[in-house]
Amino acid sequence: MRHAYPEVLLSAAAPASSAAAPLASGPSLPPGPPLPRWLQTLGFILAPAWFLNTVRARYGDAVTLRSLFDERFVMVFSPELVREVFRGPPEQLRAGEANVVLEPVVGRRSLLLLDGARHLRERKLMLPPFHGERMRAYAETMRGATDDAVAAWPRDEVFPLIRETQRITLAVIMRAVFGVEEGARQEELRTRIRAVLDPVASRTGILILALSGGRRGAGAGRRFEAARDALDESIYAEIARRREASDLAEREDVLSMLLLARDEEGEAMTDAELRDELVTLLAAGHETTATALAWAFELLHRNPRVLARLRAELATDSEDYLDAVVKETLRIRPVILAVGRVVRGAPFPLGAYAVPPGVEINPSISVLHRRPDVFPAPAEFRPERHLGPDAPDTYSWIPFGGGTRRCIGASFATFEMRVVIRRVLERTELALADSRPEKGVRRGITYVPARGVRVRVAEVLARAGD
Repeated sequence: MRHAYPEVLLSAAAPASSAAAPLASGPSLPPGPPLPRWLQTLGFILAPAWFLNTVRARYGDAVTLRSLFDERFVMVFSPELVREVFRGPPEQLRAGEANVVLEPVVGRRSLLLLDGARHLRERKLMLPPFHGERMRAYAETMRGATDDAVAAWPRDEVFPLIRETQRITLAVIMRAVFGVEEGARQEELRTRIRAVLDPVASRTGILILALSGGRRGAGAGRRFEAARDALDESIYAEIARRREASDLAEREDVLSMLLLARDEEGEAMTDAELRDELVTLLAAGHETTATALAWAFELLHRNPRVLARLRAELATDSEDYLDAVVKETLRIRPVILAVGRVVRGAPFPLGAYAVPPGVEINPSISVLHRRPDVFPAPAEFRPERHLGPDAPDTYSWIPFGGGTRRCIGASFATFEMRVVIRRVLERTELALADSRPEKGVRRGITYVPARGVRVRVAEVLARAGD
């Protein structure tokens, strides 16, 4: 699940008055480039990797930057500083405030937007469905969704794999989270979900929603509101239907478990809270995992040595290398490029600096994952680096953020990736249609393959029991 946005939008929803705030001087903030805000914004948009690596090389592992959307924010690029941020007091470092741009989609009661005691309460209520054996109960659902998708793949034409991984992950969400099986209800819910997610699947779309709060009265804003209202209608109807289910306590879908969950005061989640958390799981657990899966297959088929070793180890029922493939995919192609924390209360000590209240701190996932001193030969796809005693720690490998705000669905997402990758390799052999490796582009809050990973089915594999 996701609680961050592209660097250019890190604080797009900050109050307009922040633009007039004077820049701090002295040791409070780290140094940064004296470039105009518009020029720094262009750097983020046109060449983010080059721009961030250049400012890091010049100014160090903590840099104060500016954009047209935020007068000042601090980006950090080292495991040591990431540790300080992730271990900082959550009441002082507000991740919920940093995610406010997502409110028009997920709602103000979403776990992503909450801070303090309310966040802790919601997190405790939502943890059980994503824990241990309970999560493994979803494996058959994941395999079934993969089988359905593979069976429908064309045999004689090229198709974008990301379209198919989106189909798989959405089917998993339908069954595992909502508990809705195939039929008219699932198709209606699926259609209404896409109608809400598609308008924010671009940098422009999410920027418009951030600046308007999702309340524009005409054009795209009005259409988005109508789509969101239609989705809410379906979700509230599903909640009401499930409350009346005679087998509620026996069901294993996330919605049913959340309906039964109680906090320390014995209080259940309200329908409005359930709605926001369900949409959060949709938005954060569908597009992001689908994108990571598309990247995984692209990287595997660009690296025959890795693919051959993976197939060989899967044949022995070992999944250690498969887990390393998933981790290396998320290192070299993180779906989300940065996470954020807004400082409140007292200045926050960060290395040699003291970041003042109101300033956002952003650990850069993309830069940290490409540091040669942390990951030797960082451009190479080497799953082996995640095996053995020297595997990256939780402050070097951070695709799901960290600390008390680590993505609640991280285990679900990596588990789903392992199940889907294994199933696809069991069922087919794919061939890439393009000779050139995919470039990444921003699509909404995610970093996706520009061409969608175009493939064709080279061979359909027979398996015992089929």
